[in-house]
Formats: sequence, structure tokens, C-alpha cells
Amino acid sequence: MVNCVVLVGRLTADPELRYTPNGVPVANFRLAVDRSFKSASGERETDFINIVAWRQQGEFAANYLNKGRLVAVEGRLQIRQWTTQDGQRRQVAEVVCERLQPLERRREGPAEGPGQAEQPPAEETEVGEGAETSGAWEEE
Repeated sequence: MVNCVVLVGRLTADPELRYTPNGVPVANFRLAVDRSFKSASGERETDFINIVAWRQQGEFAANYLNKGRLVAVEGRLQIRQWTTQDGQRRQVAEVVCERLQPLERRREGPAEGPGQAEQPPAEETEVGEGAETSGAWEEE
């Protein structure tokens, strides 16, 4: 069986980094991903997809990604279910990130003009499951 999701989109807000009680870092963020077709009114619709990045990917996202940044995410779809304190059943779909790749250079702020984007550090090229960094978005 296969559960593989590949997304390219922009962050809707800065990633939120937190730590589990055991000290494991986890970042949550949302990607805005345009659909490949237009609606009946002629406009492109956008899906907003929740992403969960654990360990190295989570720290990388929190340290190097920010709102509006274009990224590629490879991972698996996860459906979580729970019951609230008042007895209502809830469900959420999210992508658990296994690989994360920025697709454009990082900008520091509005003071920079066009063409003055900062060169990303070497760590920013890719972070994969249990791996250090490498420079390509390819299978290892």
C-alpha cells in the first residue's frame, strides 16, 4: 500500500514550533496550494493543507521558513480522530512531512529591494527523514 503526498505551496503563516514532553520538536504550519484547474467562474481555487513536521524538519521549518515562502513538502496523509470533553467526535486530515524543500530564496523583510534576497544557508537546501542536509530534491 502507498500513502505518499507531494505538495508545492506557500506558507499561510510562520511555522509554530513546540516540544513534546519528551523534548521532541514538532512544527505545525499550513500550506496554500492552488488547484490546477479553474472554477466555473474562471478563478483558481486554493486548498489550505495542515502540515506537521517532526524533529529536524520541524526545527528547519521554524528556523528558516516564514509566511509566504514557497516550499515543496513530501509526506504521508494522516487522519486523526478524537472525542472532545463534551462528547463530540472530531477529525482532522494533515500531512506528516518527511521531506521539506524551500523553492525560493529567503527574504528578511520589507527593507530589501527586488533582487536583494539573501542567499540561503547550506542547511536550507533539503531536510529528509533522519538525514542531514543534501543539495537535491531526489530520492536518496
